[in-house]
Amino acid sequence: MTFPLTGIRILDLSRVLAGPLCTMILGDLGADVLKVERPGSGDDTRGWGPPFDAEGRSAYFLSVNRNKLSVALDLATPEGAAQVCALATQADVVVENFRRGTLQRRGIDAGQLLAANPRLLWCSITGFGASSDRPGYDFVVQAESGWMSITGEPSGPPMKIGVALADVIAGKDAAIAILAALASRHRLVDVASRNLTISLAHSAAAALVNVAQNALVSGKDATRWGNAHPNLVPYQLFDASDRPIVIAVGSDGQFAKCMTALGLEALAADDRYRTNAGRLAYRSELIAAIQERVRSQPSASWLAALDMADVPCGVVKPVLEALRDVDASPLTGVAPLAPGTVRRPPPLLDEHGELVRARGWAAFAG
Repeated sequence: MTFPLTGIRILDLSRVLAGPLCTMILGDLGADVLKVERPGSGDDTRGWGPPFDAEGRSAYFLSVNRNKLSVALDLATPEGAAQVCALATQADVVVENFRRGTLQRRGIDAGQLLAANPRLLWCSITGFGASSDRPGYDFVVQAESGWMSITGEPSGPPMKIGVALADVIAGKDAAIAILAALASRHRLVDVASRNLTISLAHSAAAALVNVAQNALVSGKDATRWGNAHPNLVPYQLFDASDRPIVIAVGSDGQFAKCMTALGLEALAADDRYRTNAGRLAYRSELIAAIQERVRSQPSASWLAALDMADVPCGVVKPVLEALRDVDASPLTGVAPLAPGTVRRPPPLLDEHGELVRARGWAAFAG
């Protein structure tokens, strides 16, 4: 079978999350992804457990390393560096997230390899940009990007997001940049245009989207809203009699439908609440009235009424319950949607090393 990236060779020199996620996305789309790891220990995340599967692979590693072959090469030795350079001369893309200058000191020079292979694309994933030596850790980026300042309850401390989302977004940004470069590769004739840099800090700042724009337009800093929304009311968590639900009203028409579904027609008729601007001005009174009503019945009752009224709503699910709604495997994670596909399980460390060292990229032929 052929897939969108069939025949594209990705040399993955990255580890932990952003880089491996990027290369897994490309692998899902059909690319041949060769993961180069440290002999002995491999990718850092191989030790980030428990939990571990029966083969000793950590759940963290499994989450972002399907559809790859693994070869262990010591980049600190001349032999290992030479093998990486040889693989790069026949690759379409190299993805790496080493500290600035580390690969070059080991004889793996992006500029030289790009010059030697006019089809090669090089993607560096950094913490704070190409000119920074700071290590890129998601937690630090969440703190410095503004995310933590807007996450958590208004009266509580700044809070990180429950997923390493700065890494995830940067990994997706890297995949997008690589796909765009592959699509226009015939026009990228100079070395600089084929040398891509992704920054966790920039990806995180860009992901502030409307929150950033609110601050830029108003000149006022963003604040924490907990489970509420700075621009929409009601758009937050409410406690039903058995479990929390969310109600997300995005228009004045939806508000009227929502109030009818909740049996609060008087609020829909109140001039203070007819427009979203009014609902923002009288947020506390309106939310208190809705919460009192929602607490009187179980979640299933409210979800049925709100769904019938076409009002966006949902129940707060724990992770295992949420995963029942998707195709997910303990070995290969959440399956990609088409045109992505799962073709290989995450590899054991150096599982394909002998084959790769003997045959190079031809190892993908079997």
